Amino acid sequence: MELRSVEFDSKEYRETVSLRDKILRKPLGMVFTPEFLAREAEDFHIAGYQDGQMLCCLILSPLNDIEVQMRQVAVDEGFQGQGLGKQIAKYSEDFASEKGFTRMKVHARDVAVDFYLSMDYEIIDEAFTEVGIVHRRMIKQL
Repeated sequence: MELRSVEFDSKEYRETVSLRDKILRKPLGMVFTPEFLAREAEDFHIAGYQDGQMLCCLILSPLNDIEVQMRQVAVDEGFQGQGLGKQIAKYSEDFASEKGFTRMKVHARDVAVDFYLSMDYEIIDEAFTEVGIVHRRMIKQL
């Protein structure tokens, strides 16, 4: 799989929006608004491709000079369970480190907590509800 950064508002970026919508938003009855997407202009967008097809994507949102949040992690349904999530997460950690960040933060859906624990993330506080789903705040030193 080829992993790379994609530019905001590019054709590739619009493909990430489509994948995130299909995997993360539609199952919750949610949609992306133009205002929501406009807030992603300063974020880093990472995507994974195989044979020209986007299989996975995520966003890195800088929080301050040292901390970045990994969010909107999506793997296409037909490719889940094949390790692509770990590949793109690891790539994003290296990418963030190269940009000077030293800590990665995630709001992990309850069903994804074990995934992040397996990648050495730590739970940092109590469970909370976001977009109607139980999440845990987790961090990892890069």
